[in-house]
Amino acid sequence: MSKVSYYTAEGLKKLRDELDQLRDVERPRASQAIAEARDKGDLSENAEYDAAKEAQGMLEMRISKLEETVANARLIDESQLDTSKVLVHSKVKIKNQNNGMEMQYKLVAQSEADLKSGKISVDSPIGKGLLGKKVGEVAEIQVPNGVMKFEILEISRD
Repeated sequence: MSKVSYYTAEGLKKLRDELDQLRDVERPRASQAIAEARDKGDLSENAEYDAAKEAQGMLEMRISKLEETVANARLIDESQLDTSKVLVHSKVKIKNQNNGMEMQYKLVAQSEADLKSGKISVDSPIGKGLLGKKVGEVAEIQVPNGVMKFEILEISRD
């Protein structure tokens, strides 16, 4: 059974672009590498052929996984998001209760997560801990080095 994931239009486009690149460019390249290695003679002792076949297998596995992800992807209409509580694709401003530091994150699907741009996965410990919380509530999140407390300051769509 496959897991449904929710994506922004931008995130889903990135997935589809990567899938197209793998299918249209990388797959023919892998087939060509196998053909070239096959032309070099005895396959039983041809390390280049074995490596090309293994690379093709890895590529096909990646393509299959991406096809499944795209098939189970659901596009979120961000204009319809409820901002009364933290949901997938909510932008949330939080305050660390331990050091008073304020941070802002957008909760996204795991494949869209990018900490540098402020996007954290809803599957991460912090993401899971924030889901469902409302402004003013404190999320107590179990992390490897203890419990962190974050106060929800603001929830917005973007």
